Amino acid sequence: MRDSHDFGLLARAQNTGPICRTPYCACERLPHGWAIPARRAGRQRTPLVLRRQMVDAVRYLVAGGITWRAMPADFPAWDRVYAFFRRWRDKGLTAEFHDRLRDRVRKDAGRDPEPTVGIIDAQSVRGAASVPAATRGFDGGKKVNGRKRHILVDTLGLLLAVMVTAASVTDRDAGQTLLARLHERHWRVTRVWADGGYTGRLVDFAREVLRVALTVVRRSDDSSGFTVLPKRWLVERTFAWLMHSRRLARDYETRTDTSEAVIRWSMSMVMSRRLVRRAR
Repeated sequence: MRDSHDFGLLARAQNTGPICRTPYCACERLPHGWAIPARRAGRQRTPLVLRRQMVDAVRYLVAGGITWRAMPADFPAWDRVYAFFRRWRDKGLTAEFHDRLRDRVRKDAGRDPEPTVGIIDAQSVRGAASVPAATRGFDGGKKVNGRKRHILVDTLGLLLAVMVTAASVTDRDAGQTLLARLHERHWRVTRVWADGGYTGRLVDFAREVLRVALTVVRRSDDSSGFTVLPKRWLVERTFAWLMHSRRLARDYETRTDTSEAVIRWSMSMVMSRRLVRRAR
């Protein structure tokens, strides 16, 4: 028995039905000649064209916020796309793909690929029904029941490290793990700006263990209403970029590492569009 995806492909082949439209393709949003990482394990290799279709399918899902089973007939079957997404997530290829794009963007901007400063912050988002109780919590300050996204970016707003936890996890506790991840991959970072939620023992840990100067940018007591704070607005802009992806409007993922992978896919779209604009 054929599933709905097979009927969609059949309708497109017969040039009938509403499926007859120009197939979606985001390949032009990747830099010309960009090499997508191949599979690392196994004897067989996925053809390059199919890998580009898989990348387009994942980007379409992240941007449009659809479910896996709602994958249009423009792309391979949803279960194959999900297997591709899961394989890249588990083998670290999603992070590798993201990091290569980030290095390319920094080079085009006249920066060294390895940053020396960063900005850290967190964002609480509501969790969907698919988020299990073990990885969700309640943020009393934001009054949000769901998860919290902890990110660390460079001065261009590009992602350096990401971690997703329950919303009940404090910024200090998550910040210690996030700074340790940053130190493993970007050891040249010696200064990180943060808000008032990262004070206390975290400052001592960063200075004594990681040799990183954690500088807290505080809001003036005389200011009222919305105020743009030095350096901290850079990470807030990154959160705004992420919210353009409908899949990130809430946290729909069962696993936290899946949420982290979706964030990296969203940032890869931001960076690839920037590279294409510079090339024109």
